[in-house]
Amino acid sequence: MARWLLPSRGLLRLKSLASSAASAVISRSYISEMRRSAFRENLLRILRTEIAYEVESRPPSRPAAAFRSFDVDDRPGEQWIKLRWSRGREEIKIEATMFDGAAPSTRSAASSEVADARDARLHISLMVEVSKGDDSELALQFACSAWPDDVEVEKVFPVRRGHAAHRQYMGPDFKELDEEMQDTLLEYLEERGVNDELAGFLHGYMANKDRTELVRWLRNIETYVKK
Repeated sequence: MARWLLPSRGLLRLKSLASSAASAVISRSYISEMRRSAFRENLLRILRTEIAYEVESRPPSRPAAAFRSFDVDDRPGEQWIKLRWSRGREEIKIEATMFDGAAPSTRSAASSEVADARDARLHISLMVEVSKGDDSELALQFACSAWPDDVEVEKVFPVRRGHAAHRQYMGPDFKELDEEMQDTLLEYLEERGVNDELAGFLHGYMANKDRTELVRWLRNIETYVKK
C-alpha cells in the first residue's frame, strides 16, 4: 500500500509548493503596488507644496498686453514672446526669449573676485525685424542682447522675407562697423522703440513670465502624476 501512497504525497507536495510560489508572487506584486502608490502620493505632496509656495510667496501678476506702441503676443508654455508695431508702411517685429544667460554685475565684479549670483545681470536675446510693407522683398534684422538697463546690437543683416536663411552671410560683428555707422543704426532702432526702456520692460515681463511658467509646469506634472 505504501507504494501507491507515494505519488499522492508527491502531488500534495507539488501543489503546496505551487501554492506557496503563487502566494509569494501575489505578495511581491502587492508590495510593489504599495511602493508605487507611496511614491506617487509623496511626489504629489511635494508638487502641491511647491505650487502653494510659488503662488503664495511670489504670485505672478497679470501680464501686460502692450508696451508703448507694441502689442505683446505671449503664448502660454513657450519660452519667448512677440512684440509687433505697425508704423505707417513699416512693421517692426520683435522676438524675445525668456532669460537665457547672465553676467556678473559691475558692482559685484568691482567688489569681489567671486560675483554674487543675486547681483547677476540677466540676459535676454532679441531678434528685431523691420520691414516696409508687403511689396518689399527685403527686411532688415538686428540680433540683439537685452540687459536690465540697455540693449546691445550684435549683428545687423538684410533677409529675404518668407524665405528661410541657409548659411546666410550675416556681415561683420556690429562693434566692428564704423563708429558713425553704429551710431546711425542705433538711432534707427531708437526711433522704432528698440531702446533701454524696452529692455527694462522686457526684464520685468520675463521675471513675471518665469514665475507663471514655473507654476504651469508644476501643475502639468501634477496632472500627469494624478492620472
